[in-house]
Amino acid sequence: MQAIIDLGIKDLTLAPSSLTNVMNDMVIKAIKTGAVANITSSGMRGSLGDAVSHGILKNPVIFRSHGGRARAIEEGDIKIDVAFLAVPNSDVLGNANGSFGQAAFGSLGYALMDAKYADKLVLLTDNIVDYPNTPASIDQTQVDYVVKADRVGDPEKISSGATRFTKDPKELKIAQLVNQVIINSPYFKNGFSFQTGSGGAALAVSRYLRRSMIEKNIKASFALGGITKPTVDMLNEGLVKKVMDVQDFDKGAADSMKNSPYQQEIDASWYADPDNKGAMVDRLDLAVLSALEIDKDFNVNVMTGSDGVIRGAIGGHQDAANAKLTIICAPLVRGRIATVVDQLTTIVTPGDSVDVLVTEYGIAINPKRKDLIKSLSAVPGLPIFPIAEFVKKAQSITGKAQALKFKDRIVALIEYRDGTLIDTVREVDDEE
Repeated sequence: MQAIIDLGIKDLTLAPSSLTNVMNDMVIKAIKTGAVANITSSGMRGSLGDAVSHGILKNPVIFRSHGGRARAIEEGDIKIDVAFLAVPNSDVLGNANGSFGQAAFGSLGYALMDAKYADKLVLLTDNIVDYPNTPASIDQTQVDYVVKADRVGDPEKISSGATRFTKDPKELKIAQLVNQVIINSPYFKNGFSFQTGSGGAALAVSRYLRRSMIEKNIKASFALGGITKPTVDMLNEGLVKKVMDVQDFDKGAADSMKNSPYQQEIDASWYADPDNKGAMVDRLDLAVLSALEIDKDFNVNVMTGSDGVIRGAIGGHQDAANAKLTIICAPLVRGRIATVVDQLTTIVTPGDSVDVLVTEYGIAINPKRKDLIKSLSAVPGLPIFPIAEFVKKAQSITGKAQALKFKDRIVALIEYRDGTLIDTVREVDDEE
């Protein structure tokens, strides 16, 4: 990016799968110099999200889910002229994978889309290996340049070993209730499929689900999405037959992929493109997802904070929410900020996709799912409430939030996974 700035190139579109805090300072610099005029991504956080929310970028950001990005690339809505991909190994012609080398991180699932469709592909690696390098996730027919770098990443930034389970009583309570919803649903049977996230409550769900599967002798056909060590442990125990891996969240999952023939690397299109011939998310029975906010109509916000500032990412949220049973797990409040609200600031995942909300106070079931209401209401002691009760409870703790102030200018567009516009984000007005 610094070289692009130095060359005086202007009005570029930055189109990564996501933006993390480590990139923020350079991206802000590129925006200020005019090198970057457009951004399309899954999300952004920190100083960049704050700057965009306050109108720094020339044109609105377009936020897409992982499946939505794959669709946009395949259909030509995103045109990638040059892709720069960091890999932990490559030979001199560009045969590369994510499983070996000091900076190994596992699945190249999102990068595979760029490798396939970019006009020019540049690989950066600190590990040139003997030709031919196999197995090759990216192959030499796709690669234009291989650049030797001193270091492409810090492996210590990848969670090492076993992911630590939460000890937070609130998250454990939520995880226990989520597990009760799962095992008492009609989908908990041999051959079911599931996707869980990487947060504390979601990881705890994996632990409780594992116990229930052992107790009831239930085995899953596959686990999907971003993978953690608890999931590959279930694979190794024979509780899950296959792991379909688009991204590894920790080193335990990354190490497993190079050793297990049953852990399949998949690209973002295979994972979740709604317009291809068959996405894996279309076969999901269960999805456990988080939320920054959820409203009384079960719409979910994972993009903007309570102050209206961009501080999150769509990721695969919209994609996985099309499971037969989509469960949102979230605390009722975070600090003094309500999570369950009357009306959202930003809609990212529509309420029609969401079946159940689980908080530490209990469970709310989407009224449209009369079958779930019937089956879960028959479970003794399961605390089920209308979602409006959670809105009232949250307000009793935090008080009624003041309406946010926005300027007229739109700073971001939120696409649904099929390319339609689901919401917009306006410039924050925090001037006194």
